[in-house]
Amino acid sequence: MITKRFVAIAGNVGVGKSTLTTMLCQRLGWAPFPEAVDENPYLADFYSDMRRWSFHSQVFFLSRRLRHHRQLLDHPTSVVQDRSVYEDAEVFARNLYTQEKMEPRDYQSYRELYEVLTSFLPPPDLVVYLRASVETLVERIRKRGRDYERDISPIYLAQLNQLYEDWIQRFDLCPVLTVPADNLNFVDNGLHLDLIIDKVQEKLSGKDEVVFD
Repeated sequence: MITKRFVAIAGNVGVGKSTLTTMLCQRLGWAPFPEAVDENPYLADFYSDMRRWSFHSQVFFLSRRLRHHRQLLDHPTSVVQDRSVYEDAEVFARNLYTQEKMEPRDYQSYRELYEVLTSFLPPPDLVVYLRASVETLVERIRKRGRDYERDISPIYLAQLNQLYEDWIQRFDLCPVLTVPADNLNFVDNGLHLDLIIDKVQEKLSGKDEVVFD
């Protein structure tokens, strides 16, 4: 009997989550679940007044991410998810709060909602965390040329990087495989992709110490 697997790909903007999700699924025959693109009815208000609308916007994103997480768990085959439910709360909502764009009482209410709801959801079998420097992120964002990412600042990326590191050090709901994305160009180098797939399979098999030499 083939064991069904649920792998989540985590990492900062521009690090290559969507690309790795697609490549892993193509190689392993698993189902890709791209990041949800549901229209957020609060986004326009959020961008005009972040402090007022950040809570509403993040709750909407959280509800959609939780719904998709549940769908992934119920899917009949192995799946790879582009960005996990945990990142919304531990990185992006936390960043809004630390940058004083979310009221403390709103943030505490959001955290309580997130913690209660995620306590009922089984975690993935593995989180693959793509770690990259700000310099690498800036270069990859430039190469893919998305208009809406053009104004993302290195300072913002650095803030998110720190929050990702803080989160991944605390995260203990499932095994984590940290991929040094500065050094592994899995898009252009097939050997690098092979290496990542080998490490993913090792980690899923239950091996504790899986590192990239």
